[in-house]
Order: sequence, then structure tokens, then C-alpha cells
Amino acid sequence: MNNKPMIRSNICINAHPEGCAKETDHQIDYVKAQKAKRGIKTNKEGGNGPKFVLVLGCSTGYGLASRITAAFEYGADTIGVSFEKEGTETKCGTPGFYNNKEFDKVATEAGLYAKSFNADAFSHETRKTIIDEIKAQGKKVDLIVYSLASPVRTDPDTGVLYKSVIKPIGENYGGAALDIMTETLSEKTAEPATEEEIENTVKVMGGADWQIWISQLLEAGVLADGCRTVAYSYIGPKLSHAIYRNGTIGQAKKDLEATARNLSAQLKAAVNGDAWVSVNKGLVTRSSAVIPIISLYLSILFKVMKAKGNHEGCIEQMERLFAERLYTGDNFAAGNVPVDENNLIRIDDWEMQDDVQAEVDKCMSLITSENLKEYCDLDGYRHDFLAANGFDVEGVDYSD
Repeated sequence: MNNKPMIRSNICINAHPEGCAKETDHQIDYVKAQKAKRGIKTNKEGGNGPKFVLVLGCSTGYGLASRITAAFEYGADTIGVSFEKEGTETKCGTPGFYNNKEFDKVATEAGLYAKSFNADAFSHETRKTIIDEIKAQGKKVDLIVYSLASPVRTDPDTGVLYKSVIKPIGENYGGAALDIMTETLSEKTAEPATEEEIENTVKVMGGADWQIWISQLLEAGVLADGCRTVAYSYIGPKLSHAIYRNGTIGQAKKDLEATARNLSAQLKAAVNGDAWVSVNKGLVTRSSAVIPIISLYLSILFKVMKAKGNHEGCIEQMERLFAERLYTGDNFAAGNVPVDENNLIRIDDWEMQDDVQAEVDKCMSLITSENLKEYCDLDGYRHDFLAANGFDVEGVDYSD
């Protein structure tokens, strides 16, 4: 095992097993503290929160944070699905493999049912396996979290492989990109996507697979009365709209939103349920590090929000999503969900506050290679980047 991160093109290509486990533990500890602070009762304690949760894309980021919140704040049993590489004697596994392993261990020790499936969530075979497992447990699912972020998807019916891209539409998009490891700025330009690339990105990151999952779960009769489902998205500031909201990924997310409207009607008719897209805060991801403007914007955003005392990471976002959006009813039951004019849950509300965005815009206009440390949260951004792969995690010995 290599105790040092290996960075290639702003992407960390290795993982630290103990670091991943410890970072998962830190998130669990946060949720437990929030449970006590909010006075939330688990199901065994008489609460009415989620009882049996399926998380598609459970191993990292928002998916992992959602699963942790459901289990350790509400006492829910969980099934997780993600496609990971297990470590060997000569190569480390993916971060998600170690995250899932630690989650399953701690949840089981807490008396919860927790099972992670290392499988292609886009395949019919995986859906059948999950449905069979739900039936074997003799329960019904009351929440499905759709948090898949794969760059590729194989159509389960045709076998065609689709690849997503992060590109603008119609014209080039360029700007300063921050290399967090070298603390330098460089100009990056993304060329516009072809029509085929746009269509393929929608096939991968849009709502087609979410629709298949819900339809097959409904047909199998494994969804509880009142079952809800939520998928995740990002909109961000106007300065990134050309590459994101109005680019290829944005087209996929708009398709996801349209799917949510269809699923809402479908679930209401079948099980008195509902569906939403939650727009979340911008955070460090594998892709954000290589998109023009985004890494620089996020590093400034982090500094601004930390100064205002309202910065959040994945686990803080998902804990607030559950506690202040999804489960606001009597005794922590599913309540009325506040949404915007487009029926979107906005948990990016603190990021998009006028005072936050005004301060970020001001800093963006003043930034140079010489004053990066003055305006950017370089240490915080770098920590999040490394911790996602199990490095720079408190309590872990990285000495050789």
C-alpha cells in the first residue's frame, strides 16, 4: 500500500484503506452528534423516519452521506449499490470499496441491516438481484436515493455503451483553472460538444436509468406506501452555466428533472409516493478539479462560506436535506417538502445567497497567481480532495 497520494492530471489515482475507513467513521460521528442535537428518534426509539432505504451510488460523496444519515440518524436498514474495484496484493481498491466495507461493519455492529452490492447499477441483472434481496428481507423500501455519477453507461436493452462529457454547447468555454496541488493558475479551454456527445451524456447522466429502477421496483411490489425517491443535481453560479447548467451535464440534469416529474405522478398513483431532484452545494469531486473555472470558484466559495460560518461538506448537506427537507413531519416522519418554483429541493440555498455570491464575484475579479492564498481556501480544498481518497485524514498514520 502506498501511503502517499498519487496525483495525475489533478486526479488522485490511489486510495488509502485506513484513511477511507476513518473518514467514513468521521461522517458517522457527525450524524450521531446531529441526531442528539436535533433530538431525532430512530425507528427503534419510536421515530417515524425512513425504515428501509435503497441507495444507488452509495460509496462516495452524496450517496455515502445519504446512506450514513439514513442509518445512523434515523435507524434505517439500507441496501447500497456501487461498482468498485477490490484491492489486491499489488494494487489498492477504489475509495468506495473501503467506504462500503467500513459502513457495513459499523452499521451491523449497531444492530442495523446493511448490505452493499458491488455491481453495475445500470444492468437489469443487478436490479433483479436487489429486488430478490428486498423480498428476502420481507420488507418494502420507503426511500430510494439515486446518486449515480458514472462517466459511462451500457444500455441494458441494446448493449450500447454511452460515454458522458463535460463540455459547453455551441461555443468554447475557457477560464482560469486552479491546480490545488501546485497552487498555480492556468488557462483551460473546453471545446463545444457535438450533438452525439450531448445525446450520450443525457443517456448516462439523465433520468433514463432512474425511471427504469422505479418502474421495476414498483412492478415487483417492493415499494412501501408513501415511498419517496430523490436524485441529486447542481446548478451553480452564472459564471459556470456555460460549462455546466447550459452545457452537456446541464442537459442531462434537465432530463433528470423531467424524469422526476414523471416519477412523481407515477409514484403518487401507485403508492401515494413522490419524487424530487435535490440541487446540492458545489463540492470537490473528481470531475470538478479539471473543469475550467470550477476549481477556482469552489476554493473561493469555501473561504467565503467558512468566514460566514455556513460552509458544508457532503455529510452536512445530506443531514440537513433529511432533517430539514424530507423528514419534517410528526415524530420525524416524511413531511411536506419545500421546493422552488420548478419543484426542485434547494439545499444549495446557502451557497446561492446574494451576499455569498457577491463576495465570491468580488474575489474572482481580484484573483491573480500572486494572491491565491489571500482569496482561496487552498488548504481546505486540498484536504477535501485528498480525504475523498483516504489521505490527509485525522487520526491516520501515513508514515512509511
